[in-house]
Amino acid sequence: MKQLDRKIFSAIGYVSLIFLAILCILPFILVVSSSLTDENKIVTDGYQFIPTVFSTEAYSILFKYPQEMINAYLVTIGVTITGTLLGLLLTSMTAYALSRRDFKWRNKFSFFFFFTTLFNGGLVPWYLLIVNYLNLKDTFMVLIIPMMLNVFYIIVMKSFMSGIPEAIVESAKIDGANDFVIYARLILPLSKPALATIGLFLALAYWNDWYNALLFVSNEDLMPLQYYLYKMLGNMDGMRKAMMGAGAVVTTAIPTESLKMAMTVVATGPILLAYPFVQRYFVQGLTIGAVKG
Repeated sequence: MKQLDRKIFSAIGYVSLIFLAILCILPFILVVSSSLTDENKIVTDGYQFIPTVFSTEAYSILFKYPQEMINAYLVTIGVTITGTLLGLLLTSMTAYALSRRDFKWRNKFSFFFFFTTLFNGGLVPWYLLIVNYLNLKDTFMVLIIPMMLNVFYIIVMKSFMSGIPEAIVESAKIDGANDFVIYARLILPLSKPALATIGLFLALAYWNDWYNALLFVSNEDLMPLQYYLYKMLGNMDGMRKAMMGAGAVVTTAIPTESLKMAMTVVATGPILLAYPFVQRYFVQGLTIGAVKG
């Protein structure tokens, strides 16, 4: 009887997971299909899962200037890789220091970090700090530094590292290892699930960021992908409004809807390909880091 109940429970679980997986995949299929559908068909019949009138016009417009697109991709890839690595380094080092029970100031520093999540100086002082005092405007690092350290990620990493047995650290100290050796050779290898989870969060944040570029970047050579697509869509809307203001009939002349979907595919495709490599660490790192005190 127990074996039958187990089989029924497993069957229900598999069916539920398949159903949820389909619900997650269908929106992306709709986006890809709409990006390959003729604009007139979208306007008249709405979005469809299977394109009845196939068109690649949206992608033709999107890649009309391939050099600019490639440059935006390279900037975004560089920012994502550099920011993720630096963010993981700072987050793990900070979390390791705060997780050490022999660090007498750890509670005060933890309160200081937590306090910054409740109160901040606001947008104007932050902008003045970045532009006037740090002189980071129109630099590569302005796309990295503002997002490099996140208090929530520090808390998750600290909780994970607090679960590592203290005996490991003590045995390494007896063998003569200093804090940097313990951190690099013991703590980091044992924290791979948390590192993979936070690394994915950081990579997603850097990849999808356009707001910092909007505020601090005017040099087109430093324009990341998301901001490049944002500007392109804004230019398309501006062209359409100008043409309508001139009395031209442009209801479907510019494939605005299919272009939006094509932009979504171009922007999300690469980051989706990276997810399977960290997926096996994702759930373990997220759950362990979330429930530890």
